[in-house]
Amino acid sequence: MSDTAPRPSAEEIVLYEKDPATKIATITLNRPGFLNAPTVAARQRYADLVLRANVDDDVKVLIVRGVGEHFGSGADLPEMAGMFNEDEDYSPLHEFRIEESEDVKYPPRDSYRYIANVTNLYADARFGLRSLQDFKKISIIEAKGYCYGWHFYQAADADIVIASDDALFGHSAFRYVGWAARMWQWALTMGLRKFQEMVFTGRPFTAQEMKECHFVNAVVPRDALEAETMKYALACAKNRPADTIVMQKTFFEVFKQQQGEYMGSILSGWLEGMLPLVKEDEGAIAVNGETFEKGLAAAVRDNDSQFPPEWRLSYRGRAQGGSPE
Repeated sequence: MSDTAPRPSAEEIVLYEKDPATKIATITLNRPGFLNAPTVAARQRYADLVLRANVDDDVKVLIVRGVGEHFGSGADLPEMAGMFNEDEDYSPLHEFRIEESEDVKYPPRDSYRYIANVTNLYADARFGLRSLQDFKKISIIEAKGYCYGWHFYQAADADIVIASDDALFGHSAFRYVGWAARMWQWALTMGLRKFQEMVFTGRPFTAQEMKECHFVNAVVPRDALEAETMKYALACAKNRPADTIVMQKTFFEVFKQQQGEYMGSILSGWLEGMLPLVKEDEGAIAVNGETFEKGLAAAVRDNDSQFPPEWRLSYRGRAQGGSPE
């Protein structure tokens, strides 16, 4: 799909179904040709569906999964390219559910608020970035293939993560920006030293490594993934009534807030809002206008080749081998 091609609707990208008999609902990310990247509208629909499941008395457990070979590799960056290049027609208003036709003037490009307004949404569950934090039922992520970027956010915030043995976890932002929205939560879940390793090297971690970090609950072969996820979901749904689950989740929410989860979201939003002030090293690849002009896939591929094969982000790069350039 080209950067200018029409994007599917949010309803096509994010599917939802529930089974009142089991009290299990499922959100399915359905954009396999684009590695299940959600558009801005799809992220908003995702947030709305999480809220819907939270209220619905027919739901006790929510499964989040992806169609195809991967759970997902992050948000639709080409959709946001106008924020980083010189496209004067681009406006971030849609990030805030505000139509261009409405009488709202967005801050100018040379202001701190231009990007910071958007990155501060990462602390707001209504915009599909930390939605699972406010979810008072049980959430389960079914991770396979790439679990990067926005999809990694969901894994950080879920209650249970079931992964295929070929899954890779991480965030390309650690190579192209230096930080990402859910860093505080990742540090708390993975442990400080291992998470620092992920941030400083930018390398993805395998499913087994993430299990050893206590981030993943179970690792199974790809062909057993859905069955393992359903085993967990049914056990959770049958265990205790919904009132008990909400009380349990409230306890864990207090625990997370005592650890500073929401403060971490605010801090990382502030960090990301400072991106325009970062002075890049000569020859470095970052998310900016030049990167999008070259082509995001080409830029990522070139950058990936600079790292040891087992530390590369793409399966193809990891398989090709060869020494770093």
